[in-house]
Amino acid sequence: MRLYPKVIPIISREAIQQLMQDGDIEVEPMRVADAEMDLSAIMREYLANEERVNQATREALERRGYDYSKFNQVKREMADVRGFKMGDEGIEYVINQMIEFLLISRNVEEVYSPDNVLRQKMFQGMKKHLDVDDEIDREARSRLKHLQEGTSAFDIEYNKTVEQIRRARGLI
Repeated sequence: MRLYPKVIPIISREAIQQLMQDGDIEVEPMRVADAEMDLSAIMREYLANEERVNQATREALERRGYDYSKFNQVKREMADVRGFKMGDEGIEYVINQMIEFLLISRNVEEVYSPDNVLRQKMFQGMKKHLDVDDEIDREARSRLKHLQEGTSAFDIEYNKTVEQIRRARGLI
């Protein structure tokens, strides 16, 4: 699962609307946009931290003389050193931050539901926007049936196709 900057406002809007509609939180109509922006800020901060980890990873690869095939391995090391959560743990971290925000925000009048209910609803809302990579992968592979998987030609075309699909969907 990957968080794309372009879906952050959508996730924020849907989360606040769903929680309000279900009676989990109460937000004054004049403060809904502010509450949405606050949730967006949490997700943007997570992405900024991830970019800092990526930069540290690139620098470590260069220092150690590794090629980019070890990027994910070194990134995990850099994330661990910095206490940065990735993957599903990262999504859990972001959701926990958003729940914390709901409890202390001036933009949210009242929180009626327990954390586990809020967490489950927020995760379900985010999941539909974060599982995009799996859909893109399936679509790219279906377009490349004429190439044998595992070949360099497949790898090159796969990366090009994935980028085209992401651009078409407005993700990059």
